[in-house]
Amino acid sequence: MSKSITTSAHDASEAKDVSRRRFFKVLGGASTVALAAPVMSDNAHAGESKDEARKSRYRETDHVKKFYSTNRY
Repeated sequence: MSKSITTSAHDASEAKDVSRRRFFKVLGGASTVALAAPVMSDNAHAGESKDEARKSRYRETDHVKKFYSTNRY
């Protein structure tokens, strides 16, 4: 009788290990997809010409000037 209890406890522990492994396997796969997504999405910048890509996007607006003066830059 005690042998069947030990076996079922062992089976439950083994089942827990399998689900833990499955969790980490899925987590690893999801992180790989998340890291590959920006590499695959080069089409987002395809609408820009080379001149537009090179131009400066920085603009010193009023709120930027106020930030600089407040923080003494």
